[in-house]
Amino acid sequence: MKDPINMQEINPKAYKAMYALEGFLAESSLSKTHKELIKIRASQINGCAFCLDMHIKDALKNGESPQRIYTLSAWRETSFFTEEEMAILAFTEEVTLIPSGVSVATHERAAALFTELQLTEIIMAIVTINAWNRIAISTHLKPVLDPK
Repeated sequence: MKDPINMQEINPKAYKAMYALEGFLAESSLSKTHKELIKIRASQINGCAFCLDMHIKDALKNGESPQRIYTLSAWRETSFFTEEEMAILAFTEEVTLIPSGVSVATHERAAALFTELQLTEIIMAIVTINAWNRIAISTHLKPVLDPK
């Protein structure tokens, strides 16, 4: 295979636009925990090893429990997540798996817990990690190396 495309080098304006989204999210009202749960769950769904590796490490550095990360893909089957986190995870799954869109039940659940402004921030966080996943996967962004 030919060397992967280095988007950041070839098209720095595209990366600047993505970093602008990250800047917006850094100033949002979402907690670090909420942002990392969104990033990890969307990356699990999209199969982006690069982003999973990065965001799991970030979540652990921010104090996230390994047990919650291990069970994140089965969050509905645990009692480890708060109502807000479960609403965010449901929203993340439905936005990431866009064919059906966000259900009325998921929207109402989230709307009961978050302001409209917060809902827009949640959507932007989900959209942004989905874009990063697609960039990393389609350009074969540096592989995740085995730490052994």
